[in-house]
Amino acid sequence: MSQIEQLLKYQQEDEKLIKIEQETASSEERKKYMQAKSFMTKAPEKLDQIDAKAAELERMAARLGAAYEELSEALKDFDALDEMVEEGANVSFYKKSALSLQEKIKSLKGEINALTANVKSVDEEYKALKKKVISMQKQYKESHAVYTAYKEQKKKEMAVIEAELKELAKSIDPAIFAKYQTKRSERIFPIICEVKADRCSKCGIELSLAGKESLASREVVECENCHRFLYKK
Repeated sequence: MSQIEQLLKYQQEDEKLIKIEQETASSEERKKYMQAKSFMTKAPEKLDQIDAKAAELERMAARLGAAYEELSEALKDFDALDEMVEEGANVSFYKKSALSLQEKIKSLKGEINALTANVKSVDEEYKALKKKVISMQKQYKESHAVYTAYKEQKKKEMAVIEAELKELAKSIDPAIFAKYQTKRSERIFPIICEVKADRCSKCGIELSLAGKESLASREVVECENCHRFLYKK
């Protein structure tokens, strides 16, 4: 049996292995597991973000508290306003001060309302995350068990094929087989394809004269463009 025939036989068996690998990678079992794993990996980062928001709100609350204390002190000046007016105090000055304080109180009230809304939003965000984490912890545990069992079954199927491939590889020239493995790792498949009308059936490039002669001599030829092994029936 020629090297090309050996390679074709090896590729035919290898294709079964690739199919199982692809099925495993795109399986629902893996998708559910990876979804849960991804969430659990990112959950601490999301919690840190909520903590940062809460810390910022705490700083804002402290600032508004200080502003409130300042306004409270300023309002004390008006406690004895009637007496000061009777004693000849400048009414227009206190009127301007009162208007200024009124604007500050209005602004402070707006900031407090915004702070209250933000605190509520962050609280709801935290509760939603906590609920999601509890749900995902359960899903992660279940999906991990299901995916592990699924992979073990696929490994058994793959082991049978790998044993057959190991036997087939013994009949292939080591240098050629090394190239095959390199191409496979580069996700080139099929690695061996037929020549039709002196052209590679995969990329369509025409063989050189030397390539045609080598092919006619039943030598292992590589496509000059896509680097697949070529054969002609």
